[in-house]
Amino acid sequence: MSMGSGMGPVWRHLRTDRSITEQRLAKDTVRRVAAFAKPHRGLIAVFLVLTVIDAALVVVTPLLVKHLVDDGILKQDGSVVTTTALAIAGVALVDAALAVGQGYLSSRIGEGLIYDLRTSVFAHVQRMSVAFFTRAQTGALVSRLNNDVIGAQRAFTSTLSSTVSNSISVVVVGIAMLALSWQVTLLCLALFPFLWLASRWVGRNLAGLTREQMQGNADLGNTMTERFNVGGALLLKLFGRRGEEDALFARKAGVVRDLGVRIALITRIFGASLMLLPALATALVYGVGGHLAIQQTLTVGTLLALATLLLRLLGPLQGLSNVRIDVMTALVSFERVFEVLDLPSMVQEKPDAVALPASTGRVEFDHVAFRYPRADEVSLASLESVARTESRDTGEVLRDVSFVAEPGQMVALVGPSGAGKTTMTHLVARLYDVTGGAVRVGGHDVRDVTLESLEDAVGYVTQDAHMFHDTIGANLAYARPAATDDEIWAALEAAQIARLVRSLPDGLDTVVGDRGYRLSGGERQRLAIARLLLKAPGIVVLDEATAHLDSESEVAVQRALDQALEGRTSLVIAHRLSTIRSADLILVVDDGRVVQSGSHTALLAEGGLYADLYATQFSRTA
Repeated sequence: MSMGSGMGPVWRHLRTDRSITEQRLAKDTVRRVAAFAKPHRGLIAVFLVLTVIDAALVVVTPLLVKHLVDDGILKQDGSVVTTTALAIAGVALVDAALAVGQGYLSSRIGEGLIYDLRTSVFAHVQRMSVAFFTRAQTGALVSRLNNDVIGAQRAFTSTLSSTVSNSISVVVVGIAMLALSWQVTLLCLALFPFLWLASRWVGRNLAGLTREQMQGNADLGNTMTERFNVGGALLLKLFGRRGEEDALFARKAGVVRDLGVRIALITRIFGASLMLLPALATALVYGVGGHLAIQQTLTVGTLLALATLLLRLLGPLQGLSNVRIDVMTALVSFERVFEVLDLPSMVQEKPDAVALPASTGRVEFDHVAFRYPRADEVSLASLESVARTESRDTGEVLRDVSFVAEPGQMVALVGPSGAGKTTMTHLVARLYDVTGGAVRVGGHDVRDVTLESLEDAVGYVTQDAHMFHDTIGANLAYARPAATDDEIWAALEAAQIARLVRSLPDGLDTVVGDRGYRLSGGERQRLAIARLLLKAPGIVVLDEATAHLDSESEVAVQRALDQALEGRTSLVIAHRLSTIRSADLILVVDDGRVVQSGSHTALLAEGGLYADLYATQFSRTA
């Protein structure tokens, strides 16, 4: 081992934002960390044993060198020289084997912890309510799964091993040096405070600059992410602001460049000081020790051993000075992961939840009231770049809503924007929970059934159908992974898009692009309908499925929808009233209430809001 072995923690410490390490940790954080480590406790124990043995070997080679010089070379004893040299080689081989073993165990423990943490966070986030995703930033969640998880993993690999190794090394090397010459040892240790002060001074400056650089890089990343996705690139081209965008990016990149130069200069200065002080300490050892050797107070072998041991002492001492910083940083990373794991979902499945029957089709709203949750109820401020607590409650967005959709019926929801129509459909699939009354599917309160059976029973087609950046076949099979090619083609035929897919060079293997942007709006909608047909739910929700389509695409999509709705209960949101004339029941929603209900003919005869909406649309198209 050498002084360089302790430099990893030094550099991490210098680049650590101290505001992180000054956070107050929850009392049970350490206990929870230990619980996460429990499955790996056997590997951790072996890893620590190897670390202790490796740290203890640090004094063996210098002492063997002392024996080689004093008892072999100076006494001209060849056998001692040979056996000692072989012993030094043996120690080197053992040290190498220990290093390999430590590396293997470290990776097994570290990667195992990363796997455990990532899968736990991913599984938990997947089960959060939609309200959580409306506030949390995707980048912040990804950071928890990457940066914070890796930071937590260091607690059981680099931080734990370096702390144990440095502690053993300092004790063993210190005892050995004091035993060889306490005078020289104390003189050398007198230089350590200067190294410690230098690292503290540089650390304060470097931490601030590094934080600025990280923020600058994050700003650059956000700029590129927004400009390089399909929507951002299209906006840029439509408005033609390339010059301004170039200047903006260059300005942000210039900030990162200048910070990089300053950081490089400081690290070079500190690196030079790290080389200078050990060199001065070595000079001190040889200077003072040399005189003692001349006076025959020390042997030459002892002098060489002291010089070697000195270099193996300063690194661990520096590393131990940063133990608190390293441990706190790792624990803060763990706590940031636990913060996500501890955030409960607003939609919880009851332990005694029952499964809905496969033929479910009846939907009932029984005096339903609903308000959207506040930020502090669904998310974390640390997951939002612009986080604040709402100054007032949002209030009820649905009030005393009651209606029944019988199996096979089409129920249309119409009304002004913001009236609460989409919110009503979200309650059917339990994307949110009601705050008053009840929503029943197949006679069961949706809060009493399993989420999986409810998800199987309800299918959605929205006005902006989402597609993964994958093939057409993969996007369709997402609804039913076990679907055969024949079933997929049957769904495509029913969705009026099979001919188009067959005309593509790669057919089902055609990649649709980011969010399906390689397809037109009508094509995406028909693929979404095909996906719905593969799922074959008993209840279908259509949220403005034809709102932004041209006339030709709307006809094709409407024909596909007729196939999708046949024999199914459907809730249809439509601003184009001409598309829902044949609905079995039309609900007119205004300000969170159902103000009218009936058939198209009856509502026109009744007058009121529906007749006003219809007259307005008719006058626009006339």
